[in-house]
Amino acid sequence: MKKFTWGHGIALALACFIGFILYLIFIFPIGKQTSDLVSDNYYQDELEYQKVIDAKKNADQLSQKPFFAQLPYGIRIAFPKETIDAGQQVHFELYSTNDKEKDKKQNVNLDNNNSFLVPKEMLSTGSYTLKVRWKKSDIDYQVDYELVWK
Repeated sequence: MKKFTWGHGIALALACFIGFILYLIFIFPIGKQTSDLVSDNYYQDELEYQKVIDAKKNADQLSQKPFFAQLPYGIRIAFPKETIDAGQQVHFELYSTNDKEKDKKQNVNLDNNNSFLVPKEMLSTGSYTLKVRWKKSDIDYQVDYELVWK
């Protein structure tokens, strides 16, 4: 039987290191969640982002901002009367942080209480980013909310 020498130790250490790297490349990623970009047109959207920055800045200057409430039947977003004209159309985007397939975009009309509902049928358990955009007197506004639906 041969003796274990330092040359054998180096070869064994190198083999273990190569095995570990191969494990990280091929076996470890299997079963992990996918991570998708928010948009397929990322670079085009980036060029348009200055409008979003301005809309958020305009919304930050409001004395009263829209607020949301998580209810058993969905998410209600309500606007103060001075923030928006009655019966106006609002655009919302609901981005799931875990799955691109759960993203929703929609234009809605406000009800008599200056609010609208995102029904629970549009939501599944997980975290979301809710972006609400509207216009008043030709000025764009946008607010973003981070929420967890259970």
